[in-house]
Amino acid sequence: MALPLLDYAPKSQNQRVEGYEVGNDDKPRIFSTDNLLSSSDMDNLIEAAYRQMFFHAFAADRERYLESQLRNGQITVRDFIRGLVLSDRYRRSFYDLNSNYRFVEQTVQRVLGRDVYSEREKIAWSIVVATKGIRGFVDQLLDSEEYLDNFGYSTVPYQRRRNLPGRAEGELPFNIKSPRYEDYTRAKLGFPQIIWQTEVRRYVPQEKKAKAGDPANFLAMAQSYGQIGNTPQRLSPFNVDFQKDVPYRQKSGVR
Repeated sequence: MALPLLDYAPKSQNQRVEGYEVGNDDKPRIFSTDNLLSSSDMDNLIEAAYRQMFFHAFAADRERYLESQLRNGQITVRDFIRGLVLSDRYRRSFYDLNSNYRFVEQTVQRVLGRDVYSEREKIAWSIVVATKGIRGFVDQLLDSEEYLDNFGYSTVPYQRRRNLPGRAEGELPFNIKSPRYEDYTRAKLGFPQIIWQTEVRRYVPQEKKAKAGDPANFLAMAQSYGQIGNTPQRLSPFNVDFQKDVPYRQKSGVR
C-alpha cells in the first residue's frame, strides 16, 4: 500500500513572490508549443528541454523516438519531459549515483523549476520514490497542481525567477550550485582536486613577443649544444722526462 505524500510547508522562496522586473537578457526565455512559427522553433524547444533536464545531451543520449512524436504532435511537451526524466540517461546520471534525497532534490529543481523547500519535502518525496518507484514519483510531480499552473502541457520547465534585482549574484543556476554528485560521492571519486602550481607564469604582451626569425627564438637551442671541438691536453711539468723526450743533438767533428 502506497503511503500518502507527507505534508510540508512551502517556504518563502524567490519564485513564490510576484515579480515586477523589466525584461532583459537575463530573464529566462520561455519555450512553448503554443507560439511555434517554424520548424527551427521546435528544434530550439527540444534543445531547451535537454538543457533543463540533462544540462547537455550527447548524440548517444538523445531520445529520437520521443522527439519524433513531439514533432508530429502525438505527445505534448509534458509527455516529452516525462520521457526524458524516465530515460536511461537520466537514471544513470542522477538516480544510480545519488541517494534518494539527492535524486529528489535534483528532479524537483529540473521539473518544478525551484529548490526544495526544506528537508521535510525531501523526506516526503523520498517516501514516494521508495514506495511507488521512479515512475510513480515522476508522474506525481508532473500531475501536481504546481507544475500544471506554471508550465501546463505545452511549456518547457525552466528555473523560475532566477535573477533577483538588487543582488550582485542573483540565484545561481541549478547545475552550478547543485552538482550532480553529492559530497560523499565526490570525496570517493577524489575531486575536487587541488593542483599546486610550482612554475610562475609571466604575462608577455603581444608586441613584446619574439616574432618569426628573431634570434631570441634560437638562443635556447644554441645554448643546448655546449662546446664543440677537441678538449686540450693537460700536462704537468712533473710528468715530463726532459732527458728522454728532448732530442739530443751531437756536434759535428766530435767522435
